[in-house]
Amino acid sequence: MGAQMSDPGGGERPMMAEINVTPFVDVMLVLLVIFMVTAPMMVTGVAVDLPAADAPPLEAPDQDLILTLQADGTLSLNETVLSVSELTTRLAAIQRENPGQAVYVKADGSVPYREVAAAIAAARQAGIPKVGLVTRPSEPE
Repeated sequence: MGAQMSDPGGGERPMMAEINVTPFVDVMLVLLVIFMVTAPMMVTGVAVDLPAADAPPLEAPDQDLILTLQADGTLSLNETVLSVSELTTRLAAIQRENPGQAVYVKADGSVPYREVAAAIAAARQAGIPKVGLVTRPSEPE
């Protein structure tokens, strides 16, 4: 009677097999803490000081392109640093693959207007039909 135990009352009962979930819960709690600590570090983006504007916010889906102009003159497309000539060829290739692709220009407030206008012109020259400007909401007075 290897798999069964005898009862003191004379009857036989089957052996109980239970899974101990305590180690599983311990591992899950450790993973939860790790993800909670590392999640804020995974936020990506280029920091720019956006100008304020009184305009309603636009919904920008994740697949749209963000063209960033930093205060030091660095131009990047979704965090890939490019020159103006590279930007035109890259946007033209993107437009051929995805007609109707929108580009949002996110320029630092201290960037001269001519540089912002040159970036918008490069996007239009590449055939991008929709070019939008990203601003932050102005503070109420």
